[in-house]
Amino acid sequence: MAFREKTAWVTLIAMVVAYTIYFSLLISQFDLSDRAGPGTMPMLMLFGGVTIVQAIVVVIISAILGVQAGREAQAAADERDRAIARRGASAAYFVLMIGMILVGVVMPFGDPRWKIVNTALLALVIAEATRYILVIISYRRGWHG
Repeated sequence: MAFREKTAWVTLIAMVVAYTIYFSLLISQFDLSDRAGPGTMPMLMLFGGVTIVQAIVVVIISAILGVQAGREAQAAADERDRAIARRGASAAYFVLMIGMILVGVVMPFGDPRWKIVNTALLALVIAEATRYILVIISYRRGWHG
């Protein structure tokens, strides 16, 4: 398995776990039926805590993988790697645009701020997950552009 594929797996898994925990805690810990929703500070602290732990996990595991991979981890991305990254990023862009249209055009007319903020976060997470999934699939299938 290529080093870049391994780091995509690590990042995807850490992101899915972290934001599943975030959204699950958000749903279970706060009264979301209240239009005011959760307070800004508790929601921000929950998000910050989950994100910091996710970042630390990804950095540590990526560093371990980098040491194990040796030269491959230090090698510059070749044409295939760049093509795979472009493919994932361009698909993720469209996913993100759909989410941002929902958040910026539809939701402001009736949804509370906390819901808009968390929907925007969810759109970012789905877009990034799309990117990493396409990168992984491309490496698995040996996609050459």
